[in-house]
This record gives sequence, structure tokens and C-alpha cells, in this order.
Amino acid sequence: MTTRPPLSLRPTIACTLPETAMVMAAGLGKRMRPLTATRPKPLIEVAGRSLLDRALDGVAAAGIGHAVVNAHYFADQIEAAVKSRARPGQIDISDERARLLETGGGITKALPLIRGDSFFTINADNMWIDGPVDTLRLIAARWNPAEMDALLLLVPLARAHGYDGRGDFHMDGLGRLNRRGGLKVAPFVYSGLQIISRHLFDGEPTEPFTMWRAWHKALASGRMFGLSHPGLWFHVGTPASIRETEALLTEA
Repeated sequence: MTTRPPLSLRPTIACTLPETAMVMAAGLGKRMRPLTATRPKPLIEVAGRSLLDRALDGVAAAGIGHAVVNAHYFADQIEAAVKSRARPGQIDISDERARLLETGGGITKALPLIRGDSFFTINADNMWIDGPVDTLRLIAARWNPAEMDALLLLVPLARAHGYDGRGDFHMDGLGRLNRRGGLKVAPFVYSGLQIISRHLFDGEPTEPFTMWRAWHKALASGRMFGLSHPGLWFHVGTPASIRETEALLTEA
């Protein structure tokens, strides 16, 4: 097992961090059944820590002082888990009990809680392990609002543990993205972690829609970029993937 240096000894990156990170935790977790019959997917544990706690731990470690967590399925459990954190920080709940709004709609509903012109979004069912430096700070250091509306953390398809698709994006030498088309295979997978501009959601109704509605705007204007993740990444989507992820973590 490789020993990583403690956080205090890792090199730091000078950057301006977005004020808010939104953790997407409202989904039904159907592929994770039967484990999600009695609890929401973000509260599934991997190696003794829930997916939600792992995401919020990453936010806190990066020095981001404010988080928003959306909740729909077993929302009471999500709220209780946030309140019970040893280091709760400042975390607001965006309540989607009345209606599941998907990723894009969930962000639109949460906008009054989100601070700043840009913010992180983190999918709670994806797990990242930092490379040489803190991953959130690495993305923030690359973020340039003068030329970007979205900056996605991407994982090379060959290193996308637990992922069984054909990839999501092509990326040029400058980091600009194009989506996978038709039946082709794309070399990069979206990790579930990004910085995105608030204005991409301006005027959108609070209704169910995916992140792609915002991403299409960024792609059309040539303002959608990516950054390849230098560390480990896991898509924890099924009960079997939990065991696979835990086994890989013991080897890392």
C-alpha cells in the first residue's frame, strides 16, 4: 500500500476558490438497490465513510467555507447526516422533497443559496482521491472566468474505475471540450466535479432538467473546458462497485 504524505505536507496551490460547493445528493439511487431501500445513496459507506461525508470532507479540506446539499430521497436522513458532522462548517440544505429536479433543475432551485458568480458542483456518487495536490484547488487554479463558463474535472477512460460507458468528451490541447458523438468512443469521462458559471442557469425554470442544458450553452460558445485528473477516481454506482472500490483503495 502506497503511503501518501499528510495534507499538511502536500504542496499547496495559490488560487481563488469559489465561495460555494454544491453537493448533488437528491437522486434515487436505483442501481444501488437493495442498499437504497432504506437510505439514500449518498449515505452508503465506502471503507467506513459515507459518500456524502467524503465529498464534504474534500470541500472542507480545500478551504471552502460554504456548501449546499440538495435532498429529496430520504431527505430527513440527509439533513440529519449534515447536522451530525464533526466539522459541519456552513452547510445549507436545498429542499427538493416536493419534486426531484435532476442535476440542472436542482441547481436552479438552489441558486438563492449559492454564493458568487461561479461555484463547484460535486456528484455524491463519485469518489476522487487527490493526486500530488488538493483536487479542488487544482481546478480553481485553472479556472478562468474570462474564457470559461464551465471547467470539468475529467478522468481518462482507461482509469475510470467502476464506469462502464463509452466516455463523454474529447479535449483539445488547450483543454476545450467537445462531446462524444453518435456511437463513437470518447477518451475522457466526466468525474462529477466541476466549476460552473451561475449565469448558465439564468432564466431557467425550476423544473426537472439535466446538466446538459447548461453545458450545451457553454459548448455552443466555446467556453467549456476540461482538466484531466492526476489522482484516482471511482464511480460508485452499484453494490458490487463498493467492494471493487474498497479493494482498489487498499492497494492505492
